[in-house]
Amino acid sequence: MSTISPLDTGASRRTFLVGTAVAAAGLLTACSGGTSIGSDNGATDAGPSFSGGEYEGPKVTLEYWNGFTGGDGPHMQSMLRAFNKRHAGRIQVKNITRQWADLYPALPTAITAGKGPDVAVIHNDQIATFAARRTLVPLDDVVSALGLTESDFIPAVWQAGVYEGKRYGVPLDVHCLADYWNVRHLTKAGLDEAPKDRAGLEDTLRELKSAGVAHPFWMPNKWPAHLMFMTLLWQFGGELYDTEGTRALWGSGAGEEALSWMVRQIREGHSPRQVAQDAQYNAFKNNRVSSTWDGIWQINDLKETAKSISWAMSPVPVIGGTAAVWTAGHNFVLTSQAARDKNKVQAAKFFIDYMSERSTEWAQAGMIPARNTVRAAPEVARLPQTALARDVEVFRFLPTLPGLGDVQTAALELAVQKAVLGQKSPADALAEGVRTADKMLAENKQKYAK
Repeated sequence: MSTISPLDTGASRRTFLVGTAVAAAGLLTACSGGTSIGSDNGATDAGPSFSGGEYEGPKVTLEYWNGFTGGDGPHMQSMLRAFNKRHAGRIQVKNITRQWADLYPALPTAITAGKGPDVAVIHNDQIATFAARRTLVPLDDVVSALGLTESDFIPAVWQAGVYEGKRYGVPLDVHCLADYWNVRHLTKAGLDEAPKDRAGLEDTLRELKSAGVAHPFWMPNKWPAHLMFMTLLWQFGGELYDTEGTRALWGSGAGEEALSWMVRQIREGHSPRQVAQDAQYNAFKNNRVSSTWDGIWQINDLKETAKSISWAMSPVPVIGGTAAVWTAGHNFVLTSQAARDKNKVQAAKFFIDYMSERSTEWAQAGMIPARNTVRAAPEVARLPQTALARDVEVFRFLPTLPGLGDVQTAALELAVQKAVLGQKSPADALAEGVRTADKMLAENKQKYAK
C-alpha cells in the first residue's frame, strides 16, 4: 500500500491508491534510461557535495512539489513563508501542491523534461521506486556534513530512507494508526481509559454491546483495513516480505491469525457487514461507533468537525504478542533535475536541512516529528500524537522495495477485502493474494533491474 497525506480527505485517499499504479507505469516509460549526469555507467551524480552552512551562491529559485492539499497544507505554507522571508536574498522556494495521485505519476516525466521539482516531499514507500529509476539523487553528504545519524531520529523512519545502501530521504515526520475512542461510550462500559490489550478490548466491546451500543467496532473492508491487517500481522510475529523482496510472507500463520481476528469482529456482532469506504470513521464522528483505528492525520479533522462527540486517542491495543503499529513517513528528496545545476543542488540541500530541523510547526498539522530534538520541544511534547512515540520500537514501515505499492494494492489489499467481505476464508484469501504478490515481485525484479 502506498500511503496518503495525513489530513487529506477520504476521497483523496481513494484516488491516491489508483495513483500509485499510474506512477509505476510512468516511471517505466519516462525514466527507464535514468537521468545520468557526468557518468559513464548510467548512475545519477548528485552534483557537488554539501558541506553544511548557509547557501552562499547566486540567487536561485527552487521548485518544490508536495501533496499537502488537506489540513496539513497551511502548516507547510507557514514554514515556507518563514524560509523565504529569511533567505529572500539567496533562495526563493516556489511551492507546487498537487494531489498525491497526480504528483507521483507526473514526477518522472516532468523531471526528464526539466519541468519538475528540484526538491520534493514523498512517502517512504515511494523512495525505492523513484531511486531505482534514478529520479532521485542521494543525500548521504547532507547527513554526513550535518553529523546526523540514526540516533537523531526515530530509528525506523531513518532506515526507511535508505535504498541499496544510499540515503535518498531526509525524514520529516512519522504518522501511524491510532485507536480513537468515544469517551462517553467508555464511561458506559465503566472505563476511564482505553483498553491496552486483546482481552481488555474484547471485554470492553462486549460490555458496550450490553450497554446498548449496537456495533461498537466497525470493520472496514477497504481503507484502512490493510493498515489494520499489517499492524496485526506484525503483532502476531509475522513479516510482510523476505529480505530479498522475492516472496510475500503475509500468508503465514501469523497472517491468518491477524485476518481471522478482523473477520471475527463481524461474526461476533461488533461490526456490521460490508462497511463502506469511510463509513466507520463517519459513524465514529456521529456517536455510533465506540472505537475506530485510523491515522493520526484525523486529529485536526476531529477537532474541527466532530463537535458533538467527546473523543480520546491512544495507541492501538496489542492483540498479538508484540506491540507494533503500521507507520509511514514523509521524506524530503532531491531530484535529478536539481542535480543539473550545482547552485540548485547546494540550495536544495540547505533547504532540506532547514525544514527538517525546524519542523515544530509541522507537528501542529497532527504529525509526529521525525527529529528527536523537535519532538522533545515543550510545545510539541504536549500534543496528543507525541504520546504515541513514547515507545518508538513499535513503529513498523514497509520495506524499501521498488514497485511495492502496486503489489500491496493488487494482492494484499484485495486479499484483506475478500476475507472481510466474506467472499473467501482468511486462509484462502491470503493464499490467493500471495500467489499474485509473488508473481508481481518477480516481475518487479526485472522491471527495476539495474
